[in-house]
Amino acid sequence: WLGLHEQNRTGTRQRWVGPSQYTDVLTGEEFRDGLWITAQFVLLTVPIGVVLGILLAVAANRKLRGIKVFQVIFSSTIASSTAVTAVVFLVLLEPSIGYLSDPWIFDLLDPDRAIYAVALTGVWQNLGLTFVITLAGLQAVPDDVLEAARLDGFGPVRTFVRVTLPLITPTLLFLSVALTVFGLQAFAQIDVLTNGGPAGATEVLVFKIFNSQDPRSLGEGSVMSVGLFAVTAAVAAVQFWLLERRVHYGD
Repeated sequence: WLGLHEQNRTGTRQRWVGPSQYTDVLTGEEFRDGLWITAQFVLLTVPIGVVLGILLAVAANRKLRGIKVFQVIFSSTIASSTAVTAVVFLVLLEPSIGYLSDPWIFDLLDPDRAIYAVALTGVWQNLGLTFVITLAGLQAVPDDVLEAARLDGFGPVRTFVRVTLPLITPTLLFLSVALTVFGLQAFAQIDVLTNGGPAGATEVLVFKIFNSQDPRSLGEGSVMSVGLFAVTAAVAAVQFWLLERRVHYGD
């Protein structure tokens, strides 16, 4: 409804503008820029997050003494909020004294590289959740199936690629969709680390919506919110459609 109106400075009056505001905003440069930056963040965080989660889960799924300690350590990021994690990484990525600050990769002051620093925080924040869910998927694989693979002469790598990985594809499907939605909704780490900068290089779509709180911009923000919802639903639907074709559901 707000997207169909313009408001005055105080927000006390509305003027009907109809669908034209949807057309102007959704085809405008600001929406496209925000969507492109959001897409970069998602493409950086989702594949890396899933792969790291798989590697950690495989390492922690081995039957070794003391492995429970490592499982607790790997899943510890679940206990911290996004804002707290972002503050920690703000110190680690501080350009002058941060241990992780690197002018070639993670530079919060470089418009071309700031997105990598923000994505690093996003990967770390979701790593615990990714690890726990993937580990649960690995532990649900029947032992008799793995034993049959060993009897057939499969080595550890071949067993994982040919047997285990297909059986946990439903888990990986869920993780891919969940992490994509999290990425499309990213806000707190960007607000803490860069505040959308430098020069708008990390101003994702949610951040642009947040900045439209001024009464005169509420209509535009409302349109962007609808656009983001449509994009999120479309991406999730496409992911389900593509991944379902390669997902193996065991009996």
